[in-house]
Amino acid sequence: MIPRTLFDADLEGFRSTVKKFLDKEAVPYHAQWEKDGQVSREVWTKAGEMGFLCPTAPEAYGGLGCDFRYSAVLIEEVARAGCSGIGWSLHSDIIMPYILNWGTEAQKQHYIPKLISGEMIGAIAMTEPGAGSDLQGVKTTAIKKGDHYVLNGSKTFITNGQMADLVIVVAKTNPAEGAKGTSLFLVEAGTEGFEKGSNLEKVGMKAQDTSELFFNDVKIPADNLLGSAEGMGFIALMQELPQERLIVGLGAVAACEAALELTKEYVKERTAFGKSIAKFQNTRFKMAEMHADTTAMRVFVDRCLELHLEKKLDIPTAAMMKQISTDLQCRVMDECVQLHGGYGYMWEYPIARAWADSRVQKIYAGTNEIMKEIVARAIL
Repeated sequence: MIPRTLFDADLEGFRSTVKKFLDKEAVPYHAQWEKDGQVSREVWTKAGEMGFLCPTAPEAYGGLGCDFRYSAVLIEEVARAGCSGIGWSLHSDIIMPYILNWGTEAQKQHYIPKLISGEMIGAIAMTEPGAGSDLQGVKTTAIKKGDHYVLNGSKTFITNGQMADLVIVVAKTNPAEGAKGTSLFLVEAGTEGFEKGSNLEKVGMKAQDTSELFFNDVKIPADNLLGSAEGMGFIALMQELPQERLIVGLGAVAACEAALELTKEYVKERTAFGKSIAKFQNTRFKMAEMHADTTAMRVFVDRCLELHLEKKLDIPTAAMMKQISTDLQCRVMDECVQLHGGYGYMWEYPIARAWADSRVQKIYAGTNEIMKEIVARAIL
């Protein structure tokens, strides 16, 4: 194995703490959460008490002021444990940074401590029934009237949608200007006219609450605009996307590594024609191929993490990493299910859940087709 050099003893100690927490507070309950369609609020508040939420938040707002490696550890261990219902990374590494990087001082002081503690759970409402990866196609509007905006529209496929207390909503403040007319707003649950629709039933990630959101003449104070002026939403979205795609890539590789461990143990124990299926050449070659591909991907994703820590991870590189890591994840899951035979298709086996959970990785954070287009524009 190629040793990882990014994580020192302190970080490995943190990793051990995260593993123990997940083994005690999440893994035993995840099957029930899948039936419930969401995780418990208790696991959020306990995570907050442990410092697992928003670890990169500055100390000035009650955070630990850690670098992104601490977030990477959490992303990897949640993926490795198969706890796909836990939406911490979206909350900590997407929602909080939007407020930190684009919010007013008053917004930071008000919201970031509540995100750190788990008192508030965050979500971001980008996708609409008619606009997914093409964010310029957003139809939701926020029209200014005096000292407030009136928000109208609907969103779908919103992670943490049912449990969210705070939602960053992408809306058009000037629909005629396309991307330049896009703005971001902070909207709290319970605001009049803001309704949560059904908790969507998905193929995988069944413990992750994924929701429709509806905004009907929602009055938003002008102070809830993110950014120093209208029309900054698209710029903010583009600048934050490399980290979002790194999150996906880190989870993809960790999920591959976990699947290979599960499969290695299974093929050693399972017998066919009088011998372990680990003795058959097809099994051995498949495992060797997947191990090589995952090792290579780990090195690449770790290099992207290094670049991100240096603030040098650019949009095309992040897009390339997101695309190839999730393509590999889906391929590895499919091969591992095949090596499990009929048992691989049984929901009680972790590999079946991992296979179902993996498929959406090629869709969210920008589809892999969009990722290829971003890379193509950069090289052609």
